[in-house]
Amino acid sequence: MIGVLNLANAVFRSSLHSVSNSRNISIYIHPLQFRATEILLGEPLKKRKRLDPNVLRAREERKKKKLQKKIRQLEKHTNHLKPIFEIDTLFQQLQKEKRTCHLPVSLSKEEIERRKLLEREWSSYKKDQWLKDVKVMKSIMASQEIALKELKAVSKQLYKKAVEFDDSFVPYSVTGPVYTPPVKDFDSPDGEYIETTVKYAGE
Repeated sequence: MIGVLNLANAVFRSSLHSVSNSRNISIYIHPLQFRATEILLGEPLKKRKRLDPNVLRAREERKKKKLQKKIRQLEKHTNHLKPIFEIDTLFQQLQKEKRTCHLPVSLSKEEIERRKLLEREWSSYKKDQWLKDVKVMKSIMASQEIALKELKAVSKQLYKKAVEFDDSFVPYSVTGPVYTPPVKDFDSPDGEYIETTVKYAGE
């Protein structure tokens, strides 16, 4: 027992000499259950610099003055309205073309009655058309239910195949006519533009 302790002491001393920057001892998973730990090169936290209260007060004053200046500019130009060029252009276009508004036409009693009867006939026609469509849809759904019941009685596998969702309808893509036809030999702009926005007072 004494020989084992002497051997452990010798190995521990050799490890202390071999390991640089060793400081203390800790129990560790090791054949001898001891290990010399390295020195933790820690550094104290840096203290935050305390700013002068006068500097902070000056910053707040500058912010307040900037906001007050902006408010004064807005109050100064409250009565200045932005012109709407679209309305002016439309008015000029109307004056140029000399368009006149259409006066209401007075209808006779016979014409009024004829239009009323025409509206009633049209509404009755659309109602009958809707009822026919509903009847056809109900008959189709009833026939489908009967066919599925008979198919289920014959084969459950075919019934499952019939009622499962068809994935071929999911990736749906359509190509059709666009709003404007393609322009031949069109040189697409690269994104550069000239700023022509008008700045008004108070902005």
